[in-house]
Amino acid sequence: MTETPLLDGLVVIDMCQFLSGPYASLRLQDLGARVIKIERPDGGDLSRRLYLSDTEIGGDSTIFHAINRSKESLALDLKNPDDVAALRKLLAKADVVLQNFRPGVIERLGLDYAAVKAINPAIVYASITGYGGEGPWVDRPGQDLLAQARSGVMWLNGDDDQGPVPFGLAIADMLAGAAVAQGVLAALVRRGMNGQGAHIETSLLEVLVDFQFEVLTTHLNDGRRTPKRSEYRSAHAYLSAPYGVYPTADGYLAIAMTPLPRLQSLLGIEALGQFSDPKSWFSQRDAIKQIIADQLVTQPTAHWLSILEPADIWCAKVLDWPELLASEGFKALDMLQTVTREDNVSIATTRSPLRVNGQRARTHRAAPLIGEQSAKIRAEFGL
Repeated sequence: MTETPLLDGLVVIDMCQFLSGPYASLRLQDLGARVIKIERPDGGDLSRRLYLSDTEIGGDSTIFHAINRSKESLALDLKNPDDVAALRKLLAKADVVLQNFRPGVIERLGLDYAAVKAINPAIVYASITGYGGEGPWVDRPGQDLLAQARSGVMWLNGDDDQGPVPFGLAIADMLAGAAVAQGVLAALVRRGMNGQGAHIETSLLEVLVDFQFEVLTTHLNDGRRTPKRSEYRSAHAYLSAPYGVYPTADGYLAIAMTPLPRLQSLLGIEALGQFSDPKSWFSQRDAIKQIIADQLVTQPTAHWLSILEPADIWCAKVLDWPELLASEGFKALDMLQTVTREDNVSIATTRSPLRVNGQRARTHRAAPLIGEQSAKIRAEFGL
């Protein structure tokens, strides 16, 4: 017997574009909420054309499909007073609304939190911006790479001589979406107790600062010294050797926190004996890593794993995507699904990272065409 999804019956109005807001509504949809995506009739969400490669499916980018699966699309022109009036009517019947317009735009549309709260006092309203609502960066583009650049996070990646290294993912967008989904769920819990709505706000910069809370706390309480990345095989600016990723004869091996005497014995590296003082494991980490690397490169990854894993050393083979997808560990999680649409669109994508009572949600419907559900939604809500 299939359980009723946790958020079954909740209506989420997603007025967002690109990634941050749609990622939040994707998480809510995975938990059972009904997500109605508001799109412009002429082109829809700009991420429909945000190509990560030359791959498109059904005329839209793969990233649009990945982040908007199983949502409904209502096409509205927010420059048209009748369409704005229809949207206000819809918001009066909604549970949650998400928006990630630049500061000032939503107010000009008359759809800011105060305006929506006036017609729906119990609404849970969430806003995502680039840099908050105040300060000199308010009007700057709230884009992931630019937020990474302003956050300091790029100076934690790569080796010390590489300059700033960005993440190869839109981490600010994903973290903002996750944070908003968490805030929305908390607001829904309170609303269930006393009927009050709430306004949840975050920004790309705020979530990137929070993402760095461990290392920033060290920086703030350590004389504000600038973090220094390792010059060789760097993996964490604040951790000592052997923490890093090392080449082997046929691939790469990641080694986490491990006392050097253990590695000296297991790997047969007598040269590590000179580093008996644990303080040297940080101050001399580049020299230590080079010694370890010189040994590991002489044998295949499987050879070293056969020695280190039985000894409970924290290590792992570095997998690429084909290896991950073929692995039994990944297959056991059952995190892939295929979603389809009536126009013969079929796309393989991921599933929710959450399991509820042992079950992972599965959806079957692909991302919508622009305005695909407009007629149905207008009739249902009397728009």
